Amino acid sequence: MPHKITLTGSATGPLREYDRYVAFDMREKGSPSAPKGLKKSTFISYTVFVAKKAFNKTGLTKKSIMHEKILIQGEPTLDIPIDECPGEVGVICFQITVLPNKNDKEKNQSDAKKEPKQEASASSEAPQKTESKKQEEEQASVSQSVAKEDKKAEAVQSEVKETPVQEKKAEPQKKQMPNQPKGTQDVLSFDEIIVPEEFLRTRPNPEKTQKVIDFVKRTGRLDEPLTIEKDSKVLKDGYRRYVVAKTIKMDKVPVVYEYQK
Repeated sequence: MPHKITLTGSATGPLREYDRYVAFDMREKGSPSAPKGLKKSTFISYTVFVAKKAFNKTGLTKKSIMHEKILIQGEPTLDIPIDECPGEVGVICFQITVLPNKNDKEKNQSDAKKEPKQEASASSEAPQKTESKKQEEEQASVSQSVAKEDKKAEAVQSEVKETPVQEKKAEPQKKQMPNQPKGTQDVLSFDEIIVPEEFLRTRPNPEKTQKVIDFVKRTGRLDEPLTIEKDSKVLKDGYRRYVVAKTIKMDKVPVVYEYQK
């Protein structure tokens, strides 16, 4: 029987597109307790590979995938090249589902409860409104004609006032930084990055680490940017690439920001 794996959460890095599939990174926290005598597991990083056809059906985009909560069902693989699989475990996705937001669920439930109440109140008020309906219609026709004229005048005045305010400067287009991996948002000094204690207690896979070192020596850059928090500069993902940058004494490293929620 093949191994099955289920992941829940949001993407921790930018979406990467290939010929027939897309890939993105996810991370899950290990169990808070471990059997006596064994070390506690920390974060495990995954690289998920999804067929483009299945991904497009979800309606996700490059921006929304980092904010939407998704469910991945698939099987693990160790046969993906290191250049395409920066995570510690690769996952071939068989099914991807966008999970509903908790706030949206509560809103839909409250709206469903309100509808029957509104229908009941409308039916009870109907007999009382029948008698005064004719008088209201006559008054409404007069007031509507006056209101329309007033609205036209207000609309013209508001257009004249608001036109200068609505003019906005065109946002500068993001440019790809030269000789940096795809998705890089900034380049920071290596010493600025703060590494959490749980990362320092781990040791990345030596073989994958050596492959990244060979890639840097061959291209002069890292294969992917490090993921850090925007304000605190705390490393969130990419500890292996951090170790490589430290090993070969890189002064600056490419990063992508993860904003605090």
